[in-house]
Amino acid sequence: MTGVASLAPWLGGALVVSGVAVGVSRHRELLIRWCAWALGMPVVTAAFWWGRPGIALLAGIVAVVAVLEFGALTRLPRAERAVLATAVPGLILAAAWAPDQLWRVGAVGALALAAVPLVAGDAEQGLHRLTTSLLGLIWLSTLAALAPLGTVALALFAAVSVADVVAFFAGQRLGGPHLSPLSPAKRWSGTLCGAAAGLSVLALLSAWTWPAAIAVTVGGPAGDLLESLVKRGAGAKDSGQWLAGSGGLLDRIDSLIGAVVMMTLLG
Repeated sequence: MTGVASLAPWLGGALVVSGVAVGVSRHRELLIRWCAWALGMPVVTAAFWWGRPGIALLAGIVAVVAVLEFGALTRLPRAERAVLATAVPGLILAAAWAPDQLWRVGAVGALALAAVPLVAGDAEQGLHRLTTSLLGLIWLSTLAALAPLGTVALALFAAVSVADVVAFFAGQRLGGPHLSPLSPAKRWSGTLCGAAAGLSVLALLSAWTWPAAIAVTVGGPAGDLLESLVKRGAGAKDSGQWLAGSGGLLDRIDSLIGAVVMMTLLG
């Protein structure tokens, strides 16, 4: 696996080539997404270039925004949102600088989330609040793996991003069986084309390994479907409305979270 200095020219080149392709296509949604990537990619690359402190800082900021979106999406009370917004960044810091304390930080976060409905004496919604907040803790704390993974995480980020875009538009063009009732817009044809594109990105970035390949082709779509499950339960189409071309941040990082989970389990 090459370092960030070696990846940066490839990422910049991919951004330029994709920009030309988007301009030729004149597809408004693609153009909006590309503009968002053109603004975000330098920030992400710079954070990874900085090393562990930069990755941890970026992951912490992303975690807080993701917690706020998750809390609004699932209608969690403010107390649980506040605990999650503290616990998830705490896990990120522990993974970066005190990995031997990771399980203690996670246990404290889980106990704090359990204590909120207990102290409130919420007999009607207490179980729902607890299970939802614990899901948020388990799901979003996956971002803690970004710093230990280092440049591998950056390569996964690029691969699943390309795979998502290719899967969306290939599925529309090719049609065929739906991937899952959880996400009617996704089709097997698009998923397979996206997987091929993601693997190509891994190869281009010299990041191709069997764990990384499985993370992109299996973990990425699985993470996308998990977020679709949460949104279906909440009766929402997007996790937010502020991020151009994506709705919310959770809509942008769901595949990355799935890929990071798979990479951590296999790697």
